[in-house]
Amino acid sequence: MKVRDVTDAAPDAPELLVLRALKLGDLLVAVPAIHAVRRARPEHRLILAMPEWLRPIVELVGGVDALHPTPGLDELLPIAPGRIDTAINMHGNGPESRGVITALRARSVVSHDGDGPVWLDGILERRRWVRLVEAFGMPGDPDDVAIERPVVAAPVSGAAVVHVGAFYGSRRWPVSRFARVAEALASDGRQVVFTGSEAERPRALEVARRAGFSDESVLAGRMRLDEFAAEIADAELVVSADTGAAHLASAYGIPSVVLFGPAPPEEWGPPPGPHIVLTDASARRGETFSAEPDPALLAVTVADVLAAVADLPRQRR
Repeated sequence: MKVRDVTDAAPDAPELLVLRALKLGDLLVAVPAIHAVRRARPEHRLILAMPEWLRPIVELVGGVDALHPTPGLDELLPIAPGRIDTAINMHGNGPESRGVITALRARSVVSHDGDGPVWLDGILERRRWVRLVEAFGMPGDPDDVAIERPVVAAPVSGAAVVHVGAFYGSRRWPVSRFARVAEALASDGRQVVFTGSEAERPRALEVARRAGFSDESVLAGRMRLDEFAAEIADAELVVSADTGAAHLASAYGIPSVVLFGPAPPEEWGPPPGPHIVLTDASARRGETFSAEPDPALLAVTVADVLAAVADLPRQRR
């Protein structure tokens, strides 16, 4: 559905704002809670406060009426105090997000402070936000992760997607290992494409060239966000670190192998389905912002990934 801007207000409808000024994967793990809010508050105009670049995915969540572009928490939201009926803090539990929510002076606040549930460390992130809204009478299902398919076509239909990127170095599996996985997938008769952001295109090109693929197989840096979602939605298989690509595979039920490094899969792992998680918890250092791959990620071998691929259902598209 088309998501409008907050300035296009419907003055006769109460407004509900959800703060989640983070990245793609953070949006996707909040989808079950957003769905719960939509079902419980059909009379409200539902606004998401998130970065503008996520708009193409926000439009696929379903039930979202407006986007308030929010790149972070450095400034308060330029919304008149008292305009928002219900403000929900799905960003976190720190003073910055609480300050943004408090400044709205909403009639009702849904958060982990005040009347909300106690914040629990170490729980599944999808469960965290469903648990929060449930405490305020909005029941949900942590596995309700599905989003709509984009209307645009996938750049390459039915491909095995090897997503080589990750925002932090701690989640970047070695280029040489991705290349060997890609070679093996191609030998198995699969069409392989390489995805990532524009900044990750050089890395994707290196993987492709090491594996003997042409530059045409590298979609990294050549797709809009909605096209990226379409590529995942129409994929045969996704191999990725714990990134937005893996969460999109979960949202579309696409078989995936997800490589975890610093983040525990118990907190960020996929829902039940054709998804296999690979990591070594005993080796985990857990330094998210490190420039070096986490030992838990490096413990995953090429053979591990290929064995996991063999265990997944193979679907022809």
